[in-house]
Amino acid sequence: MACLRGFQLILLTLSVSLGIFMNVLDTSIANVAIPTIAGNMGVSADEGTWVITSFTVSMAIVLPLTGWLAKRFGEVRLYVVCTFLFTIASLLCGLSTSLPMLIVFRVLQGLFAGPMIPLSQSLLLYNYPPEKKGLATGIWAMVAVAAPVLGPILGGYITDNITWPWIFYINLPVGLFSAYFTWKILHKNETPTVKIPIDYIGLILLALGIGCLQILLDKGKDLDWFDSPFIITLAVISTVSLTYLIAWELTEKYPIVDLTLFKLRNFTIGTIAISFGYMTFFGSVVILPLWLQTQMNYTPTWAGLATAPIGLIPLVLSPIIGKVMGKIDLRIISSFGFFTFAYCSFWIAFFNTNVTVEDIALARFIQGLGVPCFFIPIISILLSGLPPDRIASAAGLSNFTRILAGSFGTSIFVTLWSNRESVHQSKLVENLTTYHPQMIETIDKLQGLGLTDNETFARIQAVIVNQSYMLATNDVFWVCGFIFMILFGLIWFAKPPFIAQGNAVGE
Repeated sequence: MACLRGFQLILLTLSVSLGIFMNVLDTSIANVAIPTIAGNMGVSADEGTWVITSFTVSMAIVLPLTGWLAKRFGEVRLYVVCTFLFTIASLLCGLSTSLPMLIVFRVLQGLFAGPMIPLSQSLLLYNYPPEKKGLATGIWAMVAVAAPVLGPILGGYITDNITWPWIFYINLPVGLFSAYFTWKILHKNETPTVKIPIDYIGLILLALGIGCLQILLDKGKDLDWFDSPFIITLAVISTVSLTYLIAWELTEKYPIVDLTLFKLRNFTIGTIAISFGYMTFFGSVVILPLWLQTQMNYTPTWAGLATAPIGLIPLVLSPIIGKVMGKIDLRIISSFGFFTFAYCSFWIAFFNTNVTVEDIALARFIQGLGVPCFFIPIISILLSGLPPDRIASAAGLSNFTRILAGSFGTSIFVTLWSNRESVHQSKLVENLTTYHPQMIETIDKLQGLGLTDNETFARIQAVIVNQSYMLATNDVFWVCGFIFMILFGLIWFAKPPFIAQGNAVGE
């Protein structure tokens, strides 16, 4: 594929970047709208999180197919078709009138979204001149990072001032622009195609194993985990399916998941680091606005504004990181990213219910220093040493594990948050009796304000619940901080030089 230059390169960058932006935006734009969507559809906020996980799981399942689909139909054609169908699925999501209907269309949206992510990387890398490939990675990462950050702001504003379906309708002009101009510029530079059989057994095992595991994580708390026969059945099906999937893929001539990539040290280390890092990052991104809205009485708009400053620094820093990667050890850059994430997680872990929107925004702003230092160098590390014909497969597999980890992270952290709230509430209630001096004083003050006995105890119960969720939020961010510290050390097991496509990263 010939490299582009001048106006064509600029227009391609814009069209592909808009496609990435639209795609990644949909992983976070619904976060702050979950309570509103759930309320409008008559379901709980916990059930509403299926709007997020249904999208990310279906996206993750189809991601490993990217390599096969690209070879079968061509990268340009596949990207354009997926972008167009993703746009149509967005329209259907906005037209949904029930939660099951919305989930079905979110699944479709995720299926078309999956190949767009690795293909966008591949198309930019293939079409940028060798000396600017580091810049291409930086631009891709900048857009991929900015989208989930701006998502809560857009989602909050639209939910508060228009209606929630418009969080999906805004994809229509963006998707059509991206599909049209990408095809117009690249249709003559289509990648070679080859007819290879599809691994149907691997695909079925993958969908069955991952699907059952995600449902287990989502419904486990509601069904009392392994006291439920349904959860036990899901666990057995998932374990058996994923075990057979590994055995099958290692012997299949045309595997749907190219597990031989894990023989490469840098790919393995980079994929583990980006997956667990994203799992922790995305889990915290879901918990923070959920806590702000359900316990701190923030509107969706203010919850988005409080959490959005994390995207300000990456917008400036990402292209710079892309340019200097060839001059600095990528492990140093990524270690700084993990350290920043850990520091800010521990910072938030000390928050209390008196925290101001300025305090939250400042912590998130500082955390933004770590975002480009996390994504950009680790992507380069895991793709290092790969020939051009394996980049699409490697990008697909690494994005599969990353997005799947993000989906699991949502379920795991929401469950942890809820469980820790119950633990803290039990402990707080144990220490409060009608004979406790502070309890007596509080009751007297509230009744002195004219509250009845029922109103007094309802007010006290509300305070206990509020404090319990605050402590649970602290616990979640303590866990996040420790995970980031572990990843800080892990990345140093990657081995330089970090070379991709015959060119040093960042040259």
